[in-house]
Amino acid sequence: MHATSSSALPVGRGLLYVTIAATAWGTAGAAAALLYRGSGLGPLALTFWRTFGGLVLLLAVRALLRRRSGTAAVPAPASYEPLRRRLTRIVMTGVALAVFQAAYFAAVEATGLAVGTVVTMGAGPVLIAIGARVTMGERLGAGGVLAVAGALAGLAILVLGGDGGATVRPAGIGYALLSAAGCAAMTLITRRLGKGGGSDPYASTVRAFAVGALCLLPLAAVEGLWPQAHDLGRSLCLLAYIAAVPTALAYGLYFAGLAAVRAATASVISLIEPVSAAAIAVLFLGERLTMATAIGTGVLLTAVAALAVTEARGAVTAARTAAPVAG
Repeated sequence: MHATSSSALPVGRGLLYVTIAATAWGTAGAAAALLYRGSGLGPLALTFWRTFGGLVLLLAVRALLRRRSGTAAVPAPASYEPLRRRLTRIVMTGVALAVFQAAYFAAVEATGLAVGTVVTMGAGPVLIAIGARVTMGERLGAGGVLAVAGALAGLAILVLGGDGGATVRPAGIGYALLSAAGCAAMTLITRRLGKGGGSDPYASTVRAFAVGALCLLPLAAVEGLWPQAHDLGRSLCLLAYIAAVPTALAYGLYFAGLAAVRAATASVISLIEPVSAAAIAVLFLGERLTMATAIGTGVLLTAVAALAVTEARGAVTAARTAAPVAG
């Protein structure tokens, strides 16, 4: 039995789950781009329905799995986490999640699916690495510094290389960077405030979705909460798809896969998201990738992959160093 040491899920299946999740995430922006063409919904309303619908489905699936397992949701033993710290973590994570998702959909609306997704998912790991260095003293190392520099170079090519702004728009880049900052904040909050809490990441995601939906509701109501009556059936089908596939299904599979796959490996596999989004944008949505955009995308994603490999090597080195002490 060569499953993982800490999970009954085989590694191969865990890799498959994470791959499916990343591919599904890549379709969320495409569905949003289609919604913008006829629903009348803006980024805030779209994000609210994604978050709220995903929350409902995640709760339903969680309840079904508990019923099938015949257990009454007995949590795994965990170290004590003060109530105030837990509430702070949940609220801050929920707010960061709302910013991450809403700004991403705004980026897709402003600059297109391909560029919006690539910048968001490429800048996120870079901001996480820099933020971890500044706030928690985590060392980047020479490889990490080079990877961050390469990612910044790729981002600069994307921003400065568009032909007359026809493909890359500054407002869209700004929204994408804001989305990446929300993703980075969400991750760093979980790392910093979640230490010692022993919290279930799946349960934490459900709580963050609940907070995010509450934060988004009044803003979405001001923007316009309901889709237009014209093409209502199509809009509802797309909203249902966004809530079900790239949200509830993808997050469920991702956290199940993380039980068998290392985080650094998962982060590399997650690069499927911007790649699949770019492919969908070009093949099905009529978006155009200039040579500069393609080069910038390649440099950015290569640098992010290098950053993940550097993190994996650092984790292995740390484990080897700590092994004699543990023995």
